[in-house]
Formats: sequence, C-alpha cells, structure tokens
Amino acid sequence: MTVLLFIAGVLFVVVGIGASIALHEVGHLVPAKLFRVRVTQYMVGFGPTLWSRRRGETEYGLKAIPAGGYVSMVGMFPPATTETGTVRQSSTGVFQQLVTDARQAAAEQLQPGDEDRVFYKLPIWNRIIIMLGGPLMNLLIGTVLFAVLIMGFGTAQATTTIASVSECVVPASQQAATGQTECTPDDPAAPAYEAGLLPGDRVIAFDGRQVTDWNELSGWIRDAAGREVGITVVRDGETIDSRITPLLTERPVATADGTAEVDDDGNAVTQEVGFIGVGSTQELVPQPASEVLPAVGDSLARVAGVVLNLPQRVVEVGQAAFSDAPRDPEGPISVVGVGRIAGEISAMEEIPVASRAATLIGLVAGVNLALFVFNLIPLLPLDGGHVAGALWEGFRRGVARVFGRPDPGPFDMARLLPLTYAVAILLMGMGVLLIYADIVKPVDLFG
Repeated sequence: MTVLLFIAGVLFVVVGIGASIALHEVGHLVPAKLFRVRVTQYMVGFGPTLWSRRRGETEYGLKAIPAGGYVSMVGMFPPATTETGTVRQSSTGVFQQLVTDARQAAAEQLQPGDEDRVFYKLPIWNRIIIMLGGPLMNLLIGTVLFAVLIMGFGTAQATTTIASVSECVVPASQQAATGQTECTPDDPAAPAYEAGLLPGDRVIAFDGRQVTDWNELSGWIRDAAGREVGITVVRDGETIDSRITPLLTERPVATADGTAEVDDDGNAVTQEVGFIGVGSTQELVPQPASEVLPAVGDSLARVAGVVLNLPQRVVEVGQAAFSDAPRDPEGPISVVGVGRIAGEISAMEEIPVASRAATLIGLVAGVNLALFVFNLIPLLPLDGGHVAGALWEGFRRGVARVFGRPDPGPFDMARLLPLTYAVAILLMGMGVLLIYADIVKPVDLFG
C-alpha cells in the first residue's frame, strides 16, 4: 500500500507539472493568435515527436522529453541588413554561422501572405504581452491553487488540544550546545507532566480564564512563570481540574510565522519565560480570500531570493552532492526532487488524507510560482530575455525620435543567439546537476 501511495503522489505532481507546462505555452499561443501571428507549432516537450495533429495552420503535439515546451511563431528574427538597408550576406566564423543558420531556418518558415504576420513586425507591447503570457499563466495557476489550498483546505493552526507532554525541561541553550533531547536525572520535571496532563487533553481554562486560542494560552503560560495557577482540561468527555506552576526557563523566540528567530550569526534567539512542556495539535482551518494574495506574495519573495542567488545555491548543491555536506531544504531542486517529496508525503499514512492532499497541491502551486519568477530572468532563451529585447528596441526607437534620428528598426535578436546557446547549455548543466543531487543526496524534509 505504501508503494502505491508513493507512486500516486509522484504521478499527481508529474501530471500537475505537465499540465502547468502545457498551460504556460497556451499563455503564449492565445495572444499570438489574437495578434494574428502565424503559429506553426504548439509542442509540449522536446526531442522526437510522439504524437501530433494539425488544426488549421498549427501543429499541436507531444514530444518525448518532458522538460518544457515551445510555441513556434514565424518571423522571430528580422532579416539582417547593412547600414545601406541591403540584406547582409553570410559571414564567416562559428558564431556568425550559427546566427546565419538560425535566420535561414526562420526564413524558410515564411509563406506568401506572412509579410504582416511575422512576430518581429508586431508593436512592441504586443510582443511583450505574448512573451509574458506564459509566465503570467503560471502565476495565475499558482494563485488559483493557493486559493484552493488556503480557502478550501485551510492552513495549519494550533488548537487547544494537547499533542505531546514532555517529561522534563531542557533549556534551549543546553540543547543547542550539546544536542541533548533526552531527559537526564539532572533535568527538572516538566510542570505539565507533574500536573498529570496527557496527550489528547483539551485545555478549557487557565488561571481562571477561559481558553479559546492556543497562542493566547501560550502567552498566559509565559507570563505565569513561578506562580501556581489552576488549569482545567477535558479528557474523554470528563472535566479535570489541576494545579500547575510554569517553570522559568530559556526558550527560543518565535517569529510571526512560528519559526525560531535567529541573530546575525544564525544562532537562535532565546528568552526566559514560563514553560510547562506541552505541544498543541494542528488542524487545517479555512482562511478568508484576503489571505490568498499575501501568501502568494510571501512565496514569490522566497522564490525570488533563491533565483537571485541561484549561482551560489547551485554551487552549494554541487558541494553537497559530492561531499558529506547536507542539502539546504530551501535550495533549488529538480523535478525528480519534487516528485520524490510528493511520493514521501503521499505515503505518510499517519498524516490525514486532507493534509497530504493539501501539501501536494502546495507543491504544484510552488512549482508554478517558481516557473513564473524563473522565466522572468532577462536572458535568452527565457521569456524574460525576449521581453528585455523588446524593451531595448522600444528604448532605441524612443531615443531616435527624441533626437530626430532615423528609426533604427527592429532589434535583431538573432545576434544574441551565441549567448542564448551558452545560457541554454548552462541551464541544461544545472538541471543535470540538480537531478543527480536529488538522486544521491536528496533534500531531507522529514528527518
């Protein structure tokens, strides 16, 4: 059963990412057709064609390597011209030949009647809309999935039901210094353990005040250090009153999102507060629509942080793959790594089905937001590179108008093909490294 659940999780993510790639290309296809550019191919994947069918002037199909997709539009490159306006002849040199071959291949796609249907003749903003259509489709998918996740399933919230009771209290500084997690005879007993509290107890009152919120209860416990107070719980339908004295001890300071606050050196920030030694159960609580966009924004900020430091992050992945260094859970991973995580989550039968489903949806949502940010990098062959080229053309033409100079014409993106090939090789190398690392040194999210 566990193996079947693992496979189901992997398939869910594979299908989700495949659909995301297909819709990304639809984001390019639809505006291209609306602006009357002739689209010759809409393909999901690369390499040999597995299946295709022609509808009108466009061939739709699937290819053997599921590592992306493309929409082929006629007239991506303008004809090369000299300063006199005549067509430039072929040049010598490897890079020049690459440019010439690509331009010739693009020219061979042209048919009679395509003169006003080529991509490079479109107004600049039309070209930008076409190239941004793919990333914006990923942003839309990610936002919709986040809405399903947050409004439908909900986010994990602490409840007033006790999930665990510690037998002793180990100061946070001692845990950090020695790594101690087990109790020793020298460690004081946890107040909750001494008071007879058990996992499954639901706290309904503390120090004479009604308890309805775990975070509020945590604040009361921290403020009651060294003072004996009353605590009331419900156990198996029976109300039980007890007395408890929160122990003043060193605990990590939590940030707004519940993670431990760290100083400039990466060490956990601690403070002395009241502590009784209990943990709360978590349950999914649906949130209002107003929480969706902030959650998407937070996720985009985290992804952007990874992308901005991508070279360093990739080097760290390489070091981890070929040494004993651990993988950074916040670092980049490949589709193989995402699939493995999805399979592990799906196979965790001790976790409720709703929680597992929510996590899988969150993975696909996160991949879409990552695709959105990554494709905005202003380098060819990424969509952001085409947008940057269009903006540069607009800038050149604007400057020419201001100074009364002749229109410089379309920016020749073909001249950047050598750089494009170099970036593509780097991206493929990065992909191979990430896949290798996800096989030999996968990210460990579950200990």
